[in-house]
Amino acid sequence: MSEKSIVRTIVRMRAREGCENAFAAAWQRAAPRISLVPGNLSQQLLRDDADPRTFMIVSDWADRASVDAFGRSDLREHLTEALRDLREEASRSTFAVLESLSAGQARPVRVDVSTSVQPGEEADFERAYLTVAERVSTAPGHLREELLLEPDGLRYHIFAEWESEQEFLQWVEDPAHLKDAGPLARWLSVDFSRQVYQVRQRPEKAETASPIEAVDVRRVEVPRGPEPMSFSDVIVVGAGPTGLTLAIELARRGIGVRVIERRQEAATQADKAIGIHCRTMEIWERQGVVTEAINAGTWLYGQTVYVNGRLTHQVDWSHLEELPYAHLGLPQYETERILHERLNRLGVQVERGLELTGLHQGTDGVQAQVRDVNGTESSLAAKYLVGCDGAHSGVRAELGLTFEGGISMFPQLFMLGDVDLDWDMPAGHLLRFVRIEEDGDFTGMLVCVPLKGRGRYRVATLAPEHLQQSVGSGVVPAGFWQEYEPPGLHDIQDVLDDLAPPGTTASNLRWSSVFRIKHGIVDRYRQGRVFVAGDAAHLHPPAGGQGMNTGIQDAWNLGWKLAQVLRGHSRPDLLDSYEAERRPAGRAIVDRAVNLAFTDEMDMEDQKAQFLLEMQMTMNYADSPLVGQQIGEEIDPGAGPLPGHRAPDVTGLRRFGVGHPLRLFDVLNDPRATLVLYADASTGDAGLAEIGSAAALAREVTSGQLNICMIVANELPQQTLPENVHDLPVYRDGDGYFAKIYELGGPAAYLVRPDGHIGYRSVPMSSPALREHLTLIYR
Repeated sequence: MSEKSIVRTIVRMRAREGCENAFAAAWQRAAPRISLVPGNLSQQLLRDDADPRTFMIVSDWADRASVDAFGRSDLREHLTEALRDLREEASRSTFAVLESLSAGQARPVRVDVSTSVQPGEEADFERAYLTVAERVSTAPGHLREELLLEPDGLRYHIFAEWESEQEFLQWVEDPAHLKDAGPLARWLSVDFSRQVYQVRQRPEKAETASPIEAVDVRRVEVPRGPEPMSFSDVIVVGAGPTGLTLAIELARRGIGVRVIERRQEAATQADKAIGIHCRTMEIWERQGVVTEAINAGTWLYGQTVYVNGRLTHQVDWSHLEELPYAHLGLPQYETERILHERLNRLGVQVERGLELTGLHQGTDGVQAQVRDVNGTESSLAAKYLVGCDGAHSGVRAELGLTFEGGISMFPQLFMLGDVDLDWDMPAGHLLRFVRIEEDGDFTGMLVCVPLKGRGRYRVATLAPEHLQQSVGSGVVPAGFWQEYEPPGLHDIQDVLDDLAPPGTTASNLRWSSVFRIKHGIVDRYRQGRVFVAGDAAHLHPPAGGQGMNTGIQDAWNLGWKLAQVLRGHSRPDLLDSYEAERRPAGRAIVDRAVNLAFTDEMDMEDQKAQFLLEMQMTMNYADSPLVGQQIGEEIDPGAGPLPGHRAPDVTGLRRFGVGHPLRLFDVLNDPRATLVLYADASTGDAGLAEIGSAAALAREVTSGQLNICMIVANELPQQTLPENVHDLPVYRDGDGYFAKIYELGGPAAYLVRPDGHIGYRSVPMSSPALREHLTLIYR
């Protein structure tokens, strides 16, 4: 035991007068059941000789994950319920988790920050704490925390858990953290203490010394059978780009998530998806991985299209300076590596070698049966489960979802390869070659996407006739039915000879694949507490990266909504908007991807608009029940970004004390939704007062779960701002770009959702209308 890191939990409670024996008896009845929980090593009930009404429940656990699973389990609730009427109010209870550390290995720590408040300050302190807790929840290494109050009601303890003492100290010593802790600053300078608890050594047998009296319960030994059930907030099935994106979104919002993956090893070679859309790059900026992606990928500067051997289109994408990011070429295995490393930094490890074998839903949660590589069956349980398990989705099969798809449901046989190409084509261009007969028959398609490296490309094409004959025919389920014997370099060269410019030669075949796919979209994205996302919900041709990017956006949409509900900030019916928003988007993208793969898709007069459509920059939720607006009669309803659309970035914002211009995306970089209030010289005193009232109202309705800021026109003097907005972050529209891009000529409010889409706008500002909308989302 002394060589192994274990966790000790200590719960201190005080029994009601006359209930001491009943309290001990209730714990003795519950303890045998708790002893069967995976990871529980031992338990003791300790009683204070000096105060016989005071008890401590001391338990040793194999690891922190076991503690967390028990804390969310029905057994924990059973124990709490059994003791509820026998103990004093919860404010007289304390809870601590102390973990042993092995030398040279970083382990989670518990940090106790305590401070005193003056009489009458309790409510102000607790409100400030909630604000700070929300901000700190996204700090690297921060896991969870709770606020405890001593019996006299004037001294608080913030018990925070961090992945390691080093990460905690890095946050403490970073001057930037003062911004996060600012609301508590006045209480953290006087009568303040901080302690970090680590158990370094543990004797084989702990001796109980006076004045504590031990009430012992023997562990119950049972024959080995199936592993007992393990609990979490959300189970994500599948560790591809969709599942990893969702897990990151949940973990960085403090939600307990488990990711299980059937594959025992991560992909390390080329695979089907490669193009990273501009919208995905914006998402990755928010998730903190965009720089790693840029370093690992290569920019795609444009698109060149040949039809029947004739150059028909050549589009340059490099001058779209209003977009924060361009189109990136990045193999999917690199995407998975980058996202996996980010998830690890958030404290979540993918559990590989676990295959879903069954599902059962109840009114309060989901139970999943899984089997490991050794054939051992076990059960996992969570409040929600999301199937991100790809084209062969077991979750989709368990739910009995069916595919819809029109002509796109006809199966196609594709061939992929990772090769070097010797030809005279524009560098950095995505190239498409198609052949269309006079009668309109589509008889050939070749897509070549640049990869990092001189002359290196990913080629995707319909498999040649001889490979189609060797594969055969038959009924093909939706999805990647199966992969066959990989084609050789000569097979790829044959297609190049047929469709690419004369003289094109391929060499250095690194990887190749042939597979059969049927395209389509499932009839529903949700059934009870189970959701599907990514390829489990929609299937696309392997050209253009539409499938992977759409799956990432599925996860981006669902992640913040699950977190809102699980944290109690929104009603469960918020989750209905996932299917309402993502399924129409998924259907449109499936249709577009099929058209892109099998036709001369450059059919729009406005090639910029077509590019933005392909990059999912103009994909929107305008028809969602979750968006709305209040527009004055004198306002053009089509002016500015509309509700449901992506909130465009703006440059040139200035903030006092910051020596460089800021972006609107800097302001929006918060896990919460952001309320942007705007005023200019025409606003007037009444309008400014209304803006201040709207900010106060928004805080009240959302219980502080809203990032609120103000953007003012450059000509509006700072001293004219009313008292009720002085506590808001204020940004100046230094170059006037915000007013220009959002087409504003007076006071307004934009509510930008955590996923970067506009949820609501009020032009001019209307507090009652804003309140009505906020109550749709927040409790």
